[in-house]
Amino acid sequence: MSYFFVTTLQAFSCIALLSAVLWARGAPPVLRPLVWTLLTALGCGLLTGLYIRPSQTLELLLVGAEILVSLLFLLSFSWSSPRVRYLWQWLLTFGAARHWALDPNLGGLTSTHVLNTDLLLNITALAAAFALLCLACALCAMLLRRMRGFYWPLALLLLVLLWLPLGGNLLLLLMKLQVLPLLKPLLSFVARVTNNAAMYNWAAAAILLLLCLCWIPALRRYYRAVKAAEAPISRRLALAERRKASRLWLTTVCCALAIIGGQLWWNLVASQPPRLSEAQAVTLAADGQVHIPVEQVRDGKLHRFVWVADDGKAIRFFIINRYPDKLRFGVVFDACLLCGDQGYVMEGNQVICVACGVHIFIPSIGKPGGCNPVPIDGWRNDDKQLTIPGAALAGGGNYFSTVLTINVTDPVDGSTLTNTRADYKYSYGGKTWFFSSEANYDRFRNAPEQFVPDAVKEE
Repeated sequence: MSYFFVTTLQAFSCIALLSAVLWARGAPPVLRPLVWTLLTALGCGLLTGLYIRPSQTLELLLVGAEILVSLLFLLSFSWSSPRVRYLWQWLLTFGAARHWALDPNLGGLTSTHVLNTDLLLNITALAAAFALLCLACALCAMLLRRMRGFYWPLALLLLVLLWLPLGGNLLLLLMKLQVLPLLKPLLSFVARVTNNAAMYNWAAAAILLLLCLCWIPALRRYYRAVKAAEAPISRRLALAERRKASRLWLTTVCCALAIIGGQLWWNLVASQPPRLSEAQAVTLAADGQVHIPVEQVRDGKLHRFVWVADDGKAIRFFIINRYPDKLRFGVVFDACLLCGDQGYVMEGNQVICVACGVHIFIPSIGKPGGCNPVPIDGWRNDDKQLTIPGAALAGGGNYFSTVLTINVTDPVDGSTLTNTRADYKYSYGGKTWFFSSEANYDRFRNAPEQFVPDAVKEE
């Protein structure tokens, strides 16, 4: 939901403020034709972006045309007639909607073809975003009518914000068509101006707050006018004007804060990947098994553990009681064959794959196939404890990539070194051995039974 709210603001925030500049002079627009203008432009822009995929040459012409149209807008919108302003409004909205439709994530409004909760929430987010954009446009136009000196500076600033991504797309297309060379400064500029959509929300909020800041002296004049009024009628009129000015100021501040809050929520919370809960470290007992008390894991929650193999590989696994009314454990590696070792998280009563977002049916945990976590073999439990063989855990080493730095001993000369700095290693007797030199490695490989402990030789 947050994604659609924030990206809609990013796509249309500059256009909304530019529309405010468009209507800040002259008579305000009539509501009904303005609504139809916005809806038809939005629909045509979305259909064009979704279903028309031009070639690179045609896209270059379209971007060039958009830049040319924006220049014509700058030269003519301040003195154009109301009908021409409706045309400019249509063109501005159409262009923004076309670029918005190029976002491939718009297809994520719903994952099914039926009306479900996700679709309703996402549509609500879109409606809230467009409502906030309309409010920002109206507030900005009302402030500009009262502060004429900001009219042209704001128009130029907003057009520069529009030209930056258009110019980046233009340069990128010219480089793709080999008209311009692939130079590092050009690529750096293109990357910065075309992959910084959050900038538009920050800029829109900053513009609204700047207008509010510059409106403070006018507010003070309204307060002074109330104090200076002596006659009852003039005092009531001054109070009414002061209230309108204060409400305008306060509403604009709240609108800017809503934009900032939405972007901050997306940056700091909603866009962050799920974080794995801390894994409890476990070790092998004398019998070569991991022992876990049943009381620790019977509550139906996801309990994550990590066991460090002799080669330093961190092997994560988790245990979950799959049924609330009886002990039916799922004991699995924290990885799957499809998505790798990014792991699983539990949100509410659902277990979710971090890599692909698939919701796992909890009673199926422990069974192979699909995006289910890889099951661990050979474990067993009674009413008091659950045991997992060390050999079964070691068999999951290929599913994980994290290697911890641990101290190891060269079995040939007894020297101590770390596993990550050892240039030579050799697997024998179900264990990985590390060596400080090539000579030691060759000696061990030729006759490993001379150096391994008796416990390993007996295996």
